[in-house]
Amino acid sequence: METREKIIIIGGGFAGLQLAKSLNNKNKKIIVLDKVNHHMFQPLFYQVACGRIEPSNISFPFRKIFQQSRNTQFRLTEVKEIIPSQNKVITDDAEFTYDKLIIATGCKTNFFGNKELETKAFGMKNTQEAISIRNHVLMTFEKLILEKSRSDDGNWNIVIVGSGPTGVELAGAFSEMKKEILPRDYPYMNFNQLEIILVSSTEKPLAVMSKEAQDKSEQYLKELGVKFMSGEVVTDYDGDKVYLRSGKEIPSNNVIWAAGVTGNVIDGFPAENLVRNRYIVDRFNKMKGYDNIYAIGDIAYMETPKYPQGHPQVANVAINQAKNLGRNFLRKNKSEWVEYEYKDQGSLATIGKHRAVVDLPFIKFQGLFAWYFWMFLHLMLILSVRNKLAIFFNWMWSYFNKDSSLRLIIAPNKKNSTQQ
Repeated sequence: METREKIIIIGGGFAGLQLAKSLNNKNKKIIVLDKVNHHMFQPLFYQVACGRIEPSNISFPFRKIFQQSRNTQFRLTEVKEIIPSQNKVITDDAEFTYDKLIIATGCKTNFFGNKELETKAFGMKNTQEAISIRNHVLMTFEKLILEKSRSDDGNWNIVIVGSGPTGVELAGAFSEMKKEILPRDYPYMNFNQLEIILVSSTEKPLAVMSKEAQDKSEQYLKELGVKFMSGEVVTDYDGDKVYLRSGKEIPSNNVIWAAGVTGNVIDGFPAENLVRNRYIVDRFNKMKGYDNIYAIGDIAYMETPKYPQGHPQVANVAINQAKNLGRNFLRKNKSEWVEYEYKDQGSLATIGKHRAVVDLPFIKFQGLFAWYFWMFLHLMLILSVRNKLAIFFNWMWSYFNKDSSLRLIIAPNKKNSTQQ
């Protein structure tokens, strides 16, 4: 009996999950390792943070995804080290051997070495962080009911650092929350003093998109009452004030950091294998210096004539690198392998109700139709029919009622959280 090749995939994000699905029920033994038990649909984290959709609607348990699989197993564990010379992966509970190893660990929030920022500002790269933002913002208003004097110093401001898609989407959603929802939940508070502030190191929001998208998104932000601070760099944050390089200070105890990402690198590889905290790979996603180790998605650094500085760290790259690698693994001869080539399918962002910007390779458009296009595309990308229906229902309820019933403060039990 032929021994099946054993492939370990570290990480179940867009890249890791797509590769596992590409090899599902094939003549391979697949083991997916992840430190959480579910796949997360990251583009909608901001809606969890703003209480618009339930975390469960964009989280998909791996064991449910692979329930019908004959060759894929999942293990809940955190990888600590890779020993390439022994084809071994070391985790916090076990050791795994492999014939082929695929690293798809993605990215985490990049605080650029500022420990104070890392401790006191919120990132938004996983479900737990999105829930933490929701809890913290809502708790701010609950505390202000009891300590009304503190609302005058601006500490309740919501400051978002970074004006990419995540930043502008958060700013738009919180601005609508301030206008439509918070005054009804807290009728005795004056929300005119609450500022939604978007701090950007660039002159325009959505700097990677077209000029039309940048200009329109800036217009939308102003219409929504968002204070857009361009050309500003955050240097520090002490929990009460945000400090800018220009010397300005912003009072706030609600700071969300959306200003950059860095790779989730695993110990076991020399420094020369990394560029900007991403593993160097060839056009087949094979890691430099290794015949049986691959990296895909955000953690992979691949230079091509079209992208000499590496590909953008977006879902489209991750998914299609995984598809290409999966097809190559299933080809009989390595001579038949196909190099990866990124085809930019465009980018889009939504900035509140009826406001969105879309850049496609063949057309650019903004406004109401762009907003419907954004909603449709994200619904189609959600994994299960049940989750599509749940999100659609929440969106329609919010659309017609200008409200949401998902503003639950769910914090871990303090007693349990301290137990070992």
